Amino acid sequence: MTALFIVRAVVVDAAAKDAFDRWYQDEHLPDAVKAFKSRRAWRGWSDMDASVHYAFYEFDDVARARAIPGSAAIKSLIAEFDRAWGDKVTRSREIVDCIQTISG
Repeated sequence: MTALFIVRAVVVDAAAKDAFDRWYQDEHLPDAVKAFKSRRAWRGWSDMDASVHYAFYEFDDVARARAIPGSAAIKSLIAEFDRAWGDKVTRSREIVDCIQTISG
């Protein structure tokens, strides 16, 4: 089974949303995929709350996802994120161990 490392970001400063979107697309997501060595990654904006952005990083197993928090890779990415966005964007992180999939 796979595991996901999920980052939920809330763009507190609405005026920063377009710049944040471009930065995440062009810089942060590609940098994070390389740093985390994830299988793949994708991201999107919540349809229920336009200020909420999600990024999903997929790993082969939960042990690989659990290695991300506290790693040197994430510390560097967090420092860059904080430098770029300061208090304009807040975020939280979650690890999901995928235990079942069904294809329709």
